[in-house]
Order: sequence, then C-alpha cells, then structure tokens
Amino acid sequence: MMNLQVHIDQHSGFCFGVVYAIEMAEEILEDQGYLYCLGDIVHNDEEVNRLTKKGLKIIDHVELQSLTDEKVLIRAHGEPPSTYELAINNNLTLIDASCPVVLKLQNRIKNSFDKDETIYIYGKHGHAEVIGLLGQTNNKAVVFQDIKELDIPSLPKNMTLYSQTTKSTDKFYEINNILKDNGITVNTNDTICRQVSNRDKELRSFAEKFDKIIFVSGTKSSNGKVLYNVCKEKNPHSFFVSNPEQVDKIWFEENDSVGICGATSTPMWLMEQVKDKIAAF
Repeated sequence: MMNLQVHIDQHSGFCFGVVYAIEMAEEILEDQGYLYCLGDIVHNDEEVNRLTKKGLKIIDHVELQSLTDEKVLIRAHGEPPSTYELAINNNLTLIDASCPVVLKLQNRIKNSFDKDETIYIYGKHGHAEVIGLLGQTNNKAVVFQDIKELDIPSLPKNMTLYSQTTKSTDKFYEINNILKDNGITVNTNDTICRQVSNRDKELRSFAEKFDKIIFVSGTKSSNGKVLYNVCKEKNPHSFFVSNPEQVDKIWFEENDSVGICGATSTPMWLMEQVKDKIAAF
C-alpha cells in the first residue's frame, strides 16, 4: 500500500442548474420508464450512461423534428425560441429544466434585441447555451470566444456586451476593458454565474494544498477544460481523467496527499469512485 491521503473537494460537482435537470429527469423516468432529452443532459459521459440505463433517450434537433406526442426534457443549457415553436406544432410536452440563470440571460438579450442594440456575446461557438442565446436575436448577435477574432478598428462604436454564463469573469472584464480602451462605448452586462466563476478561486486554493491533483471531468465539458487549467497553473502535478480506469498508479509516490476535484458537470458519485481507486493503491 502507498498510504495515499485522498480528499474530495466538497465545492466540486454539479451546479444547481444541473442538479435541477437531473432530479427532474429521474422523477419522470421513475414514473414513466423513459424520457426523451434534447442533447446530452450534462457534459459527462458517465452520468449520461447512468441515466440512459434508466431509460433516458438522447435525441438531437433533427430527431426532434419527427417526434410527436411525447415528453421532451430541455436541459440546463436552455433552447432558442424555435424549439418551443416546434414543440407546439408537434404536440410535444416540454419538461423545461433550463437553468434560471440562463433563462434570465435569455430574457435580457431578448430585451436588448427588441431595443435594436448591437449585441456581442462572449461565448463558445456552437455551445448549446450560446445557440439558445443567439436564438433570442434571430441569430443576428455576434459570438466570439476570443478577442483576437474581432477586428477592433471596424467594430461599431456602441455595443451591448453579454457573456455565456460559464465563462471566466477575469477574461470577460479584460475583453470589456480592451474594447473601452479602443474608444468603444460598451453597455456591459456581467451575466456570468457566480456559482461557476467562484469555483475558479476555490480551486486555486484547493490545488495548492496537495501533492497531486486529480481533476475529474467529461471531455465535452467547456467548464471542465477551463477549471482543469486553473488547477494545472497552481499545481503542475494535476491530471485529467474522465473515469476511474484512467487513473495511473505511476502518478503517485508513497505518502502523497491527493486532492480530487471536478467540473460543474461532474457527479459526486464519480469522484467517489476515483477516490476509491486511488485509496486502493
């Protein structure tokens, strides 16, 4: 035995929006035995697999078009207005588990669009949440995930700036300042979820306390990639895994202290499994 001291970060794991969606899905699965879900309910393959075994059926927007007279779960990321219109036409009952923070953001963007404001959204191209946000503007808002994508001299002199809820607060304000420094009047809307952005600071502190860090996340999670890099910056001995099988014994030395943490899409039960695997070395 290597006598490893293993601790799980109690601040890691599902954010409240994901908890809400999964609890809603499990309730219907228990009652009905199956449930359609538009896109992965969470960006974590292990959790998706657990729920599909219970009867969750993951469908995409193409499959949704031919579905009629069924219940469909809208996950925490939210959806554009076109999805709700299709549901009415196809007699679909939408179980709306959109995160309240995302819904509030959608409403704010819709209000800005109705006022003919020029809208820019700091977010990941093609991300489910961003597609929902774009839908509030008839896809007319400009989405960018890096300031380098924007040709600053040709930007409008007045703009309204929003952010995907899971982006970095520091990066958002850095972008905001660059725009203002270039003479652009920015109506700044900080729409970043603090439950997510505060994880950044919490993880910096957590990562410094241990010899080794094991970061548990699905490979599809944008938030997971960002938070893993936060750990890696503070502790170079940080390793990314998606399941217990990926943990390698050679990463550890005798009597190491090991911290386990994860993304907002990482279930606590998965981090517990990783802990058990490491504790057995």
